[in-house]
Amino acid sequence: MVGCLNQTFILGFRNVIIHKRIEVSLKRLSINPRVGIRCQRLSSTSNMNNSSSIQPQETITNGRVGENSSFSNNPEAIERMTVQELKTKLRSIGGPTKGSKRELISAFKKFFDEEVDDSREIAEDEESHILNQVKGEKSSKRKAKGLCIEQQTEVTSSVSVDKTIEKRAKRITKDLNITLENSKDITEHAAEPWTVLAHKKPQKEWVAYNPKTMRPPDLNGDVKHVKIMSWNVNGLRALLKLESFSALELAQREDFDIPPLSVKYGLGIPDHDSEGRLVTTEFDSFYLISGYVPNAGDGLKRLSYRITEWDPSLSSYIKELEKSKPVILTGDLNCAHEEIDIYNPAGNKRSAGFTIEERTSFEDNFLKKGFVDTFRKQHPNVVGYTYWGFRHGGRKTNRGWRLDYFLVSESIAENVHDSFILPDVAGSDHCPIGLVLKL
Repeated sequence: MVGCLNQTFILGFRNVIIHKRIEVSLKRLSINPRVGIRCQRLSSTSNMNNSSSIQPQETITNGRVGENSSFSNNPEAIERMTVQELKTKLRSIGGPTKGSKRELISAFKKFFDEEVDDSREIAEDEESHILNQVKGEKSSKRKAKGLCIEQQTEVTSSVSVDKTIEKRAKRITKDLNITLENSKDITEHAAEPWTVLAHKKPQKEWVAYNPKTMRPPDLNGDVKHVKIMSWNVNGLRALLKLESFSALELAQREDFDIPPLSVKYGLGIPDHDSEGRLVTTEFDSFYLISGYVPNAGDGLKRLSYRITEWDPSLSSYIKELEKSKPVILTGDLNCAHEEIDIYNPAGNKRSAGFTIEERTSFEDNFLKKGFVDTFRKQHPNVVGYTYWGFRHGGRKTNRGWRLDYFLVSESIAENVHDSFILPDVAGSDHCPIGLVLKL
């Protein structure tokens, strides 16, 4: 790469790589026949508005729970929940989980109403019982003392029952409020849903990724650096036919060329290379590997192959390359490494891409072997997704996964100026990711 001017390179099968040296603008576009590209202009910078959450109002009086829940204050709240969310909530409270959405909604409402009514009836029965005892008791200091102790026991019992019901009601309304808050935020930020923190179990220090506010300033022309982009696309021909995309527009914005010293396909192992999942390009100061890691598949039928054959083989291949120069691995690595990397961790523990086996393999074969997850290093508490399933309209609600990565050798990790995601670029169920590396 030494002496090359403002060059960007593109390669890959499922992934599109754009590599750039920002020094002098070249207006020449050259595309490898194996490669397709897709990009759109980013909108201008804007700040995310803060959204207020809906909080349940509840009072406890004489051991009774009076709850003005989100159900009554927001009658459409339950209607907004998906069938899966309704089943999950009903399963957690021991309710029925079969039937149409309308039947699930009715069961959910019925359970909540019965719980609150039961708490009131228990408290009223206990109070009535105590009052009857007081009226029937004759004046005697000894009897009065005994009655006082008995009354205290009865009231304590009533409060204990109510607290159990109250706790369950709080849990239900808290989960509903999170759903309502996310729905409200996403509605308000419909144009940029990725700016909304969408997660089933968010931690208080987590924030949503916004590339407009979280990316560092561009490096000036005096600092030598490369810019690399990777994108898992659903078919190159279909992508190039999109009316909203122009290869010329991308060339004008990125100013790229294709200058690798060498290109190699596969791992050199026939059993792995028949699927065309890896492209290695060599540059003056590093190797760049574009990969599409095998998915564990429906029913996890390829899980064993993934964790016992592919991952160890890829890890060994990278470590061998690293003996001569640093390595950058990018692409769809098909693993959400931590709970922060997936919208619904609890519901996907046995889903391909989030099994404990895949996450452990990802850590053992790459992170513990000296490779750095650049996005997580730069943004330790940021929720940023790179994949949203088409089936459930995940992009609109920002319910996604972070499956695409830039892993770099530890020796160049401190040279990373920016590791970023471009969630506004459509055209695939994945969005592009990028890396700016100082040389």
